[in-house]
Amino acid sequence: MSFRMHGARALITGGAGGMGRIYAERALREGAAHVAVWDRDGAALAGTVAELTARHPRATVVGTEVNLGDTQSIVDRAQEYLADGGAPQVLVNNAGVVRGALFWDHEVRDIESTIQVNTVAPMVLTRELLPAMIAGRRRARILNIASAAGTIANPRMSVYAASKWALIGWSDSLRLELERTGNSHVRVTTFCPSYVSTGMFDGVRGPLLTPILTPQTATDRAWRAMLAGRPVRSTPWTVPLGRALRGVLPPRVWDVVADKGFHVYNTMDEFRGRSGTGTSPHA
Repeated sequence: MSFRMHGARALITGGAGGMGRIYAERALREGAAHVAVWDRDGAALAGTVAELTARHPRATVVGTEVNLGDTQSIVDRAQEYLADGGAPQVLVNNAGVVRGALFWDHEVRDIESTIQVNTVAPMVLTRELLPAMIAGRRRARILNIASAAGTIANPRMSVYAASKWALIGWSDSLRLELERTGNSHVRVTTFCPSYVSTGMFDGVRGPLLTPILTPQTATDRAWRAMLAGRPVRSTPWTVPLGRALRGVLPPRVWDVVADKGFHVYNTMDEFRGRSGTGTSPHA
């Protein structure tokens, strides 16, 4: 049965801008009573909270400056959140970072920060909040923002792809654990979009028949899937097609199809990222 936001508590990471802000706005528009927005950018966070509060004065909007690269900070802020009002009914693990470069051009800190923010942070935050979400016995939703990069290898995004492959494996395993232990009132949705025009992937080119999604389109598809409790939502249609073909074709044959047919392997050749430095924060 579909989930209704009316009166719910929601927590969204990376919520000061981009897709995270759209999720926060969507939650409020659909009647959420309390929306917590987490982000590392304090100035952007304050502006977002002020604007959302002005638009939705009947709801409570709280901004928390959190460094998702610091595990202890995640734990501390999560415990403060629970103490302030209890478990969320909606958790959106949205924040992410990408470093577009050949693997050997990554600094060690690039590898560590990408895995920490994209993979470890969602796991740790969910681990801190999930027991209370389960104990509450209320319908609840967890939306984990992964990527098509977690389903198909691609040059110049090896560490990012690794972080999203891990996120997908954890997210779907968590879904199964909840279902098989009688806790299906908490449902997990894994969202795997292709490139989204948030600025995070400035300079990329979409593969054949794969348009770069607008943030509004991507968030709408993810949100609807989450409310419906769908296990996985991949978009556009070429994403699940590519995953299926990669699963059945020999690696070298798939390489030819992906490279020469769909032009997947050169999509990151002109990647700039939001800052133009090859690094881009937030999903």
